[in-house]
Amino acid sequence: MQRPSFIHATLVRLSRLQKRAWLPLLLVALGVLLAWLDLRGTRQAPPDPAARAEEPGHVIENAELKLYDDAGNLTQRLASPHITHTPQQAITRFDMPHATLIDSEQREWRATANSGTLSGQQQRLTLDGDTRLTAPDEGWQLDTRTLHYDSVNRHAWSDTPVLLQQPPQRMRAQKLDAWLDTSEVRLKGQVRGHHPPAAASAKETP
Repeated sequence: MQRPSFIHATLVRLSRLQKRAWLPLLLVALGVLLAWLDLRGTRQAPPDPAARAEEPGHVIENAELKLYDDAGNLTQRLASPHITHTPQQAITRFDMPHATLIDSEQREWRATANSGTLSGQQQRLTLDGDTRLTAPDEGWQLDTRTLHYDSVNRHAWSDTPVLLQQPPQRMRAQKLDAWLDTSEVRLKGQVRGHHPPAAASAKETP
């Protein structure tokens, strides 16, 4: 009567030992299978063109970019502490840019902003955030939020409210167009200004 009971107990122990031995092997096999499936899914996943287009190809610190026209004349200088270029979009972005816009008479117009974007295909510069443009000779300055500049036609314009001032004179408007070669400025939309009269000369008699 004791022998069958002994045999049964032995079989139960062997069964428990086999389960304990197979459990680590099963966990290892499961881990290998999951790693293989993850690697396979990564290899088969197609690249995202939109994500790749947003990836910058070049990052430059504390540099100056110079642009020339077809005749080899310098048209712009753009200095920035941080420049990123995205080749897929042909776009260059600037942090805190300092721009020098050069007209047909080689006069230098200074511009600053919080950020800037240069389209390589159209050679269009967009300055955004506390943008200021200063004329080289006339002494007036333009303040606006966003300023666009076409270096081919040397045309600057803004569709955001602008302040044009040459102290003590100042004018405000909703839009602006400026041509650097001729120093022509056009203000549009709710144009209003402040023009104080010239002070009388001390030598003038009543």
